[in-house]
Amino acid sequence: MELKGIHHVSALTAKAANNYQFYTKVMGMRLIKKTVNQDDTSVYHLFYGDEKGNPGTELTFFEIPMAARTHKGGNSISATSLRVKDNSALEYWKDRFAEFKVDQDDIVERGGRLTLAFRDPEGQRLILVSDEHNTGVEAGKPWEKGAVPAEKAILGLGPVQLTVESAEAVIGILTNLLGFRKKGSYPAAEPGQPEILVYETGNGGSGAEVHIEERQDLPRERLGRGGVHHVAFRVDNEEEMKQWVKKIKEARIPNSGFVDRYYFRSLYFREPNGILFELATDGPGFDTDEELEHLGESLALPPFLEGKRAEIEAKLKPLDTANL
Repeated sequence: MELKGIHHVSALTAKAANNYQFYTKVMGMRLIKKTVNQDDTSVYHLFYGDEKGNPGTELTFFEIPMAARTHKGGNSISATSLRVKDNSALEYWKDRFAEFKVDQDDIVERGGRLTLAFRDPEGQRLILVSDEHNTGVEAGKPWEKGAVPAEKAILGLGPVQLTVESAEAVIGILTNLLGFRKKGSYPAAEPGQPEILVYETGNGGSGAEVHIEERQDLPRERLGRGGVHHVAFRVDNEEEMKQWVKKIKEARIPNSGFVDRYYFRSLYFREPNGILFELATDGPGFDTDEELEHLGESLALPPFLEGKRAEIEAKLKPLDTANL
């Protein structure tokens, strides 16, 4: 069994409508599924991705209305990367962010790749990463009807950064349990701090990396809007997922057991620093209940929630996603 890379990252937003506007109109990503949080059906769960929401391209948001802002700190998923085709695409985004008044930093190298860090309107910490010299897990295919030219578009998820009190603890889970391997390291942004450690899985490359920053000087992050809830890693299929459930159980790690999310199958557990990990299957996929041309245009509910549609829709604030 080998994890294939990053499957998705799920974050929090306080305002679904504003979130939708930013990630479709500014970032040019496709809303591939408008559904609800299956554990709290009173709030939206929005999925953004490439043309069809291929595994490894999905950035998702749970809407928590009135959520307080995230108080940044340790034992957190402190940055999510988004892949672009090459270095010239970063220059395009530098100009685009200036045009839309997006809070951004300078283009700098991280781990051998050029990157551009920025924040969404709620302070979500994001990093564009160039695929110019990248190999390994293939990128996604941008949606041609998006607001950004395909040559400059977001191609999927890049490295996820974890800021933890104990690097050794999470590395033990990544290597001994999940099969990650060490790739290298690079200098931390702040002088005097330990190097950022890079671990990868599957075919490696940007779409299969976890970057680990050890910081023992930070308070624990208080999660709110603009923060990340969990990261999910790719499992090939349902049969393999059942083997992972068995393996995690045998390791005596508290976990969710097998969970059917309809669009994929899942397993959840926390690593020793408290960060929530998910394993998620590549399929069945997001075009299971909607035509590819019309993904994300209407409220999609898995069959086990369909009977409660009227009740669910009554609690949701209308969100028009049919007209870009």
